[in-house]
Parts: sequence; C-alpha cells; structure tokens
Amino acid sequence: MSPTQAFAQIAEFGKKLMANDSIEDSLELISAEARELVHAERCSIFMVDAETNMLWSKHSDGMGRIAIGLDSGIVGDTYKRQESQIVNHPYQDARFMSKIDAKSGFVTRNMICVPIFDSKRDVIGIIQILNRREDDFSIEDESNLAFFANYVSGTLELALMQET
Repeated sequence: MSPTQAFAQIAEFGKKLMANDSIEDSLELISAEARELVHAERCSIFMVDAETNMLWSKHSDGMGRIAIGLDSGIVGDTYKRQESQIVNHPYQDARFMSKIDAKSGFVTRNMICVPIFDSKRDVIGIIQILNRREDDFSIEDESNLAFFANYVSGTLELALMQET
C-alpha cells in the first residue's frame, strides 16, 4: 500500500475512532485497522507498566492477556531500542519467545513491532503485528505502521491517564 493510500485509510479510520467511548472498543478498532493496514493476521497492543517493569497486552488477537518483562523478547527489545523492528524469520531470532506460540498453537511466520510514544516522547506501548498474509513485512509496512502508531498515541495516552 502506498503512503498516500495508507494516509487516506488512516484519516478515514480516525472518524471511526473518535466515535468510540470505551477503551476496549478503541483497542479492538485500532487492532483491526493495524492488521488491515499491513495485511496481517494478528495484532497485539502492549502497554508499558514502569512500576512493575512489565509489558501487558491490552489487546491480543486470539490469546488471553500476555505479560512479559520490559527486556523480554522482540517486543521488549523494541521498547528498549525505542525503534521499529521487522523480524521476517522469528524462529531464527534468539529474542523470539516461541513458548507463546507453543502455548497458543499459533505459528508466527513474521512480525513487525512499532513503539507507541506519548506526548513527552516516552514509549508507552508497542504494536506487534504477526503474519503478513502475502510475502514478508517491508520497510513500507514499517513506515505506514509507525505513522499509524503516532496517529493513535493520543487516544492510548488518554486511556492510560483515565485508568490511574
């Protein structure tokens, strides 16, 4: 998908997002749009809990809640580096947490992880997308998803503020 097409799709998505009242509905909508944007099977949205040094999935397609350390796996490494990562062969990556696949029965073929920054440029979460339907993830997918993460960051930051 070209950047122009992606931006138009994201702008249209913004209208739907603004109509939601609950964080759960917003997370479901964000996840569905992220999957559609990069033509993928699954999306998890992890939020940072600095007090416990954990990343908690606020939304995870096909799985229950996932909790990992801030320095665990590819998601944790994305948090640490504060930059997007494409991993097109996760089983060949030492950081990949294959036990989550084993527990769920899902097989991860490829993934992209993108940090979500708050208004102070601190990482408040990670969007993790799994299994692009065709081919591997590309730099264009990463760019489109990073723009999308920036677009939804305000909604997620407000939701976190309401929880405390």
